[in-house]
Amino acid sequence: MINEHPSLILLMLNQTDLTPASFILNGIPGLEDMHVWISFPFCSMYAVAVIGNCGLLYLICCEDSLHRPMYYFLAMLSLTDLVICSSTIPKALCIFWLHFKEISFSGCLVQMFFVHTFTGMESGVLMLMALDRYVAICYPLRYSTILTNPVIAKVGLATFLRGVLLIIPFTFLTKRLPYCKGNVIPHTYCDHMSVAKLSCGNIKVNAIYGLTVALLIGGFDILCITISYTMILRAVVSLSSADARQKAFSTCTAHICAIVFSYSPAFFSFFSHRFGGHTIPPSCHIIVANVYLLLPPTMNPIVYGVKTKQIRDCVTRTVSGSKDIKSQTK
Repeated sequence: MINEHPSLILLMLNQTDLTPASFILNGIPGLEDMHVWISFPFCSMYAVAVIGNCGLLYLICCEDSLHRPMYYFLAMLSLTDLVICSSTIPKALCIFWLHFKEISFSGCLVQMFFVHTFTGMESGVLMLMALDRYVAICYPLRYSTILTNPVIAKVGLATFLRGVLLIIPFTFLTKRLPYCKGNVIPHTYCDHMSVAKLSCGNIKVNAIYGLTVALLIGGFDILCITISYTMILRAVVSLSSADARQKAFSTCTAHICAIVFSYSPAFFSFFSHRFGGHTIPPSCHIIVANVYLLLPPTMNPIVYGVKTKQIRDCVTRTVSGSKDIKSQTK
């Protein structure tokens, strides 16, 4: 049997030999001398993201006044943001500070899976938050009966499973490829196409599937967000009182900011890769890709903390309570 299929065996051996044990993440190409300086805003934003999102999760968990659908969705967003930035930024800082650039092949696939799964989930949670605002403004009397805890749990789980099921094929499509163009990835983390481009095999399936997933997730979520806010705008404009209109719009301000922070770098990265790939330097693409992962986790807690009165009140009570405890111990 072995003698009958020598070419098949040779192909299998070559496939094994062309799977690298590890990759080298090269950071931001062309800006290697500035890695240390670039690391400071990265580190500062990451610290703000971790502290801010952990603080939001603590408040939502401990404060009974925040046990409402809007804040449950916000907790999902905070948890998703923590996973996204913690999957990439610590490794980027190791590259910038310690020149620790190596990542195992399996570790690269795991990082790629987490990054793409949870960026897809973040988009889904933003869509769910838009639907939450739609129900709250257009059907205020039925708000608590429509968005019950079981419903919130089910749509949250569905959003997570959507990301997992659509991203799992990325890992298999990437793992099957033969890699003969070296093992240096010009990036700070393992992005699907950045890894696939090191292959000497046919990556057309990877490119088509990646674009399809982006359009399925992003296109569907943006469509739902657009429809939700169109209906919200119609409902708010029909209100007779100017104060009522302002109050209704104010409940959407923080969410609109979150959408801008999330989708703006995503759109720039998507269109610049396809229409400005030769005019925009690679370093700009890498920086924007990192901003896409780091800006929303950093800004979302700040925006919701500033724009949402209930969260501000909870922070004030928590801080004043801790001051009272300190004064009593003295």
